[in-house]
Amino acid sequence: MKKILIIGGGAAGMMAAISASEAGKKVILLEKNEKLGKKLFITGKGRCNVTTSCPPEEFLNHVMTNPRFLYSSFSRFNNEDMISFLNHAGLKTKTERGQRVFPVSDRSSDVISALKKQCEKNHVSIRYHARVTEIILNEDKTTFSGVKLENGEIIYGDSLILACGGKSYASTGSNGEGYELAQSIGHTIKPLYPSLVPFVMEESWCKDLMGLTLKNISIAVKNGKKLIYEGFGEFLFTHFGVSGPLVLTASTCLGKYQKPLEEGKLRLILDLKPSLTPEQLDKRFLREFDTYRNKNISNVIERMLPKKMVPIFLQIVGVPENKKVHDISKKERRQMLELMKGLEMHIKGLRSFDEAIVTRGGVNVKEISPVTMESKLIHNVFFAGEMMDLDAVTGGFNLQIAWSTGYVAGQNA
Repeated sequence: MKKILIIGGGAAGMMAAISASEAGKKVILLEKNEKLGKKLFITGKGRCNVTTSCPPEEFLNHVMTNPRFLYSSFSRFNNEDMISFLNHAGLKTKTERGQRVFPVSDRSSDVISALKKQCEKNHVSIRYHARVTEIILNEDKTTFSGVKLENGEIIYGDSLILACGGKSYASTGSNGEGYELAQSIGHTIKPLYPSLVPFVMEESWCKDLMGLTLKNISIAVKNGKKLIYEGFGEFLFTHFGVSGPLVLTASTCLGKYQKPLEEGKLRLILDLKPSLTPEQLDKRFLREFDTYRNKNISNVIERMLPKKMVPIFLQIVGVPENKKVHDISKKERRQMLELMKGLEMHIKGLRSFDEAIVTRGGVNVKEISPVTMESKLIHNVFFAGEMMDLDAVTGGFNLQIAWSTGYVAGQNA
């Protein structure tokens, strides 16, 4: 019976273990933590957005880096297969806004428990506190032979699956060590950047709006005149800048724009009233101005924007809060209209890997077979999950990459 060693007991590693054991192989799962699925436990704010219910034919449209590489593995095990797998494992799922799929219980621990039970049912040997420090190859350095643990123990096997995760949330054990292992056997690592991550902004007034959530707004990210991203949804101000679903998704589009990002050339433009054309918004202004002409301008703006935002808005326009509406000039009204439709901010940088949901970059997929997940450099070494140069938008897509690649690596190892 073939013996498969798997490094990493996260989403991809557990799925690879289940897939390999179902194919009749002896599996040893090596996890350096004291339990499985530590990063999985905190996904979806502890609820675990396990996958997406979007039509399979649309899935790859949501993958930002190397989507074509996933075509084969996703065809073999897609999001519908994953939902079916969980249901057969006794875990019921539900679909929420944005086609996000969660366990009915809203507990990520139930997802981990279902996967672990399946591993145990298939007689997968799980080794905890088993940190791998070296991959052992045969004499001519072309084929996998075994691994060496931190305690000096050597475990031999027929195949190895590297499912070590990325570099985001290092506290869960996802600290980038897997890249060093891959590099040690000749693989190229594409530059690593945090993705699905908040923005640090130049505007110091973001701190004054900390905690304010704007719903149903539009944002655009631009490099000069070039539009990099635009989207509609929820937006959050923080003590360092901005976050929320819109910003996290926008961050996945910055891969090609690292230099302008580092030079502070990327702009974030908010449309605070996307449902109104400039003409419709002007009519609204005129109506409000006519009705409340003897009030302070702050009273009118409060009817159109969250109260917390009013002082900042008027400060940017350069109009005192206590200025009477009947004293507002046509030019000042136009400035307010333009600001509501295009509040421009400047992106200073991204938050660190500690706050990133996933890692952009990783093992170069040109060195991996998309059909089997096997290394093209070393026989019987396979890859699964986030440590490869693959990333997607938020909404269960990144976890599905882990399930699909883990399944295929397990089948072929």
